[in-house]
Amino acid sequence: MKTPRSPSPPSSSSSSSSSSSAFPLRKARGLSPFLFTLLAFIVFVVTLYGQDFMCLLGQLDPYSSRDDVVAGNPSPRRKWEVEPAFAVGKKPAGCDYFSGRWVWDETAGPLYEESECPYIQPQLTCQAHGRPDRDYQFWRWQPHGCDLPSFNATLMLESLRGKRMMYVGDSLNRGQYVSMVCLVHRLIPNESAKSMETTGSLTVFTAADYNATIEFYWAPFLLESNSDDAVIHRVSDRIVRRGSINKHGRHWKGADVVVFNTYLWWMTGLKMKILQGSFDDEAKEIVEVSTEDAYRMAMRSMMRWARKNMDPRTTRVFFTSMSPTHAKSGDWGGEPGKNCYNETTPINNATYWGSDSRRSIMQVIGEEFGKSKYPVTLLNITQLSNYRKDAHTSIYKKQWSPLTAEQLANPVSYADCTHWCLPGLQDTWNELLFAKLFYP
Repeated sequence: MKTPRSPSPPSSSSSSSSSSSAFPLRKARGLSPFLFTLLAFIVFVVTLYGQDFMCLLGQLDPYSSRDDVVAGNPSPRRKWEVEPAFAVGKKPAGCDYFSGRWVWDETAGPLYEESECPYIQPQLTCQAHGRPDRDYQFWRWQPHGCDLPSFNATLMLESLRGKRMMYVGDSLNRGQYVSMVCLVHRLIPNESAKSMETTGSLTVFTAADYNATIEFYWAPFLLESNSDDAVIHRVSDRIVRRGSINKHGRHWKGADVVVFNTYLWWMTGLKMKILQGSFDDEAKEIVEVSTEDAYRMAMRSMMRWARKNMDPRTTRVFFTSMSPTHAKSGDWGGEPGKNCYNETTPINNATYWGSDSRRSIMQVIGEEFGKSKYPVTLLNITQLSNYRKDAHTSIYKKQWSPLTAEQLANPVSYADCTHWCLPGLQDTWNELLFAKLFYP
């Protein structure tokens, strides 16, 4: 990753001049009481506030370690020097939670049952919609050389006591949000002590006994866009407004844990349209830029917002990398013209990378995170999710509209190879979140 350029050292000529004349004269005369007092004051201030000065100068990097670095950009970053909020321990040295393999483990099983979590939206309840197998629920992520900490729902809820946890992004982040709710809600047996309500873009799960909330905020681009309606947002001609993150960001202030994501909605296959002014302007100024440049704009806005509004000593900010799709079976050597439909096992090729996962976007993430002046922790779920062609909802979900006879005759034509069944893969995303939250 790129790192901020260090200030140039003094030239040899100026250094030589200083050492040959000014310094000996000053040494011979000694320090005046005024200079001594001034130097003592400077030493005192730097000692007391040195860390804040270093933050301002951009010399501290996020406390994300090497496993947070995007694949293909192996340069590690130094640890953030502030003790991470919520940490209760440290991961083993050299452990990379995001590099590993999927292992079959019937004893681990799903962390909850689909039927016992009433908060899963019908677009993700695969068993209820006829999926004939449950194999996708029994694959466990095994990092190389270490183990993931077991998800501890009690620790999660107790740590959130009196606090807000918020997921911000698109429907894939909503799936991760619902997964987290399903992982913890069983600790609240009293049904009257827990609730979930949706108002516009905001969905809030409340755990009354803990005075805690776990929330989801719909903002598929993070910035203001013409796709911001939480219900009616299927817009083909997508437009994003530059410099508009505060339109949504005012709803995120005060959260103690924030998990951002954004990727899918940028993938139009075309250049992105960026609005320079306001959506209320009668004459709108719109420019077209590459997807990568538009995405970079969003990453910078997100990090700038976090730096201005979040305190790293008391909060944690995460970003979930792109969630892959499996719409082209030829990518993994399958039958041409097929997709994730009827797939029941993961891909076992460790180097597999689907054609729908844009490497250039991962490069943007790597470059921008490498320059970050605020500790946003990357949850790099892309590679491990690339293996899971078996975990999508496929045809086993509530359909948005009635299926035609032609579709019913060809299930591949309407299989959803973007979203994921719950319980399933997104529970692993939250296990990784748990690990990075408490054992960074």
